[in-house]
Amino acid sequence: MGKSTLMNALVGERISIITSKAQTTRHRIMGIVNGDDFQIVYSDTPGVLKPHYRLQESMLEYSKSALTDADILLYVTDVVDSFDKNKDFLEKVKHTDSHVILVINKIDLSNQETLEELVAKWREILPHAEIIPVSATEKFNIDVLFKRIKELLPLSPPFFEKDALTDKPARFFVTEIIREKILLNYEKEIPYSVEVAVEQFSESKDFIRINAVIFVERDSQKGIIIGHRGKSLKKIGTEARIDIEAFFQKKVYLEIFVKVEKDWRNKDKKLKGFGYQLNS
Repeated sequence: MGKSTLMNALVGERISIITSKAQTTRHRIMGIVNGDDFQIVYSDTPGVLKPHYRLQESMLEYSKSALTDADILLYVTDVVDSFDKNKDFLEKVKHTDSHVILVINKIDLSNQETLEELVAKWREILPHAEIIPVSATEKFNIDVLFKRIKELLPLSPPFFEKDALTDKPARFFVTEIIREKILLNYEKEIPYSVEVAVEQFSESKDFIRINAVIFVERDSQKGIIIGHRGKSLKKIGTEARIDIEAFFQKKVYLEIFVKVEKDWRNKDKKLKGFGYQLNS
């Protein structure tokens, strides 16, 4: 659907990691845009899914939370998404008090006739929603969407400082960049069995030293992450370091270890330690 690509385009910065794999976003990530007389706080939530792990239950709760505390709800779909996907969640969207904008993304992959049919169908499904077609990758209609969001903003004092870009700490973006490289370089279950934690983040004027740990669920997964003679892990580390240096605009020394934490996706204590919010 391209939710994260869309938010990055609206914010004008690379806040959320982007891959073609489902469930790339695990947390609720805020991106903040400040103007002379406005502040927009975007919230990128995980996609709606049927949970099979405690981790996924937490991800779904982040998505549901947007229904209750957002002034404007952007429901992002695309030109190839099925209409019957997320039926239960769509019912909740129908009854939200927030202003709903249905964003049809990836219109660069479609044509005018198909797009008109999509718009007509979505008008039946969400009759109260405003519909704006966009292409987040091509930046098409992003300015129209941004302008409409500004028009709908309620009068309110700013929630964050004027120079704030996000609500997340620096360590969070390190873990997300490393996880992105794992999503891009490994197949099947491996990326979904992985979590990343930063154990050391020491920053000086022009240098950052980072020690990070990749947690996996099984010994066999640890071997796959490391690879023959450590080549796979070294590749991940190199790619992540380059992006981390670009993000912080500083030289980075990055050291990555791999540890086995069996069944971490279903362990409440471990999930809370990774920063996930869980309902009891």
